[in-house]
Amino acid sequence: MKVLISVLAIALSGATFAAEKSSHAHNDKPLHGGQVVEVNDMDFELVSTADTIALYVRDHGKPVSLQGATAKLTMLSGAEKTELTLTASADGKLQASQAKKLAAGTKVVAVVSVPGRKVTNVRFVAK
Repeated sequence: MKVLISVLAIALSGATFAAEKSSHAHNDKPLHGGQVVEVNDMDFELVSTADTIALYVRDHGKPVSLQGATAKLTMLSGAEKTELTLTASADGKLQASQAKKLAAGTKVVAVVSVPGRKVTNVRFVAK
């Protein structure tokens, strides 16, 4: 009986720790109407419109300084492969012009380089 009580106490304390961890989780809700992915404690939001593609970067919910930052996007849609280089814009995002909005199902790999931070690979699948 003592063993059963000990096992239950350990199991319940693990559930408490898991609940505490989730309360400190990132807010992965999009702030700009895009798709958010968390990598290395940072949130990356990919936003595609008819004429631009942008990547917003947040660290614990706060925008990251993107001065000197770049991102290389590789987009795969069926057999078609497209590459774009995003550069920092004045309004706090990495962006580039594009000919059309990303089609649903397009796989996007972003290699993001922000000065003072390690290079990060971020993967998206367009919705």
